[in-house]
Amino acid sequence: MQQSPYLIAALEAARAAADVIRHYYRGQLEVSLKADNSPVTRADVEAEQVIRKTISLRFPEHGFYGEETGRDDRDSDFLWLVDPIDGTKSFVRRYPFFSTQIALMQRGRIILGVSSAPAFEEIAWAESGGGAWLDGEPIRVSEIDRLDQAAVSTGNLRTLASGDRWAGWGEVVSRVDRIRGYGDFYHYHLLASGRIDAVVESDVNILDIAALSLIVEEAGGRFTDLQGAAPGLETTSVLASNGRLHEAIQRFL
Repeated sequence: MQQSPYLIAALEAARAAADVIRHYYRGQLEVSLKADNSPVTRADVEAEQVIRKTISLRFPEHGFYGEETGRDDRDSDFLWLVDPIDGTKSFVRRYPFFSTQIALMQRGRIILGVSSAPAFEEIAWAESGGGAWLDGEPIRVSEIDRLDQAAVSTGNLRTLASGDRWAGWGEVVSRVDRIRGYGDFYHYHLLASGRIDAVVESDVNILDIAALSLIVEEAGGRFTDLQGAAPGLETTSVLASNGRLHEAIQRFL
């Protein structure tokens, strides 16, 4: 696969961030709380700094929206979306379900995504029209087209549980073959590589899922919010699938 300058820069930034994250993962962590009571560590801050530096050196005119440093559009058609450690709570408690998420949006459309999982030592990426890749190998969603044969993973279901969709979700649970809660980046990697068949989440933000949305779509899947809308800066929920199961699950939700 021929990689664009954007993808080359994003992969370099992700690998540099992984070096920072691995350095802190087994060491002593100083954890502080942000205004929304979510944790932040020195690893989050330093990883975002190295990502921003790597990208800005190559594309100084591009906008940048980072979990730790905020948003600077720079009146550009291009906006980088970055969460240096998506899953900081996992990182702090020393279990490996955390990742670095880097996406590039052009005039509101996501055109590139990199999802790096340092503790798993795996990295997935996609560019529009270029397919999806995991550790250098092309990946594809499954061909499962029946709910009773499907494996579905969930995460961040608080809003779903407290709203009027909960009964519909119970209908989905009663019909599918397996329910799992792989969570965070991992169930999207599994979905894009054909090892599970759908993902449902109700409490996310765009920095969590921008890169993953393109990876799933370029692997042949479908990625929307629970209302069926395409991912955008205001997205807060996810229904991702191999495409064949999307309407069946959405109908219940």
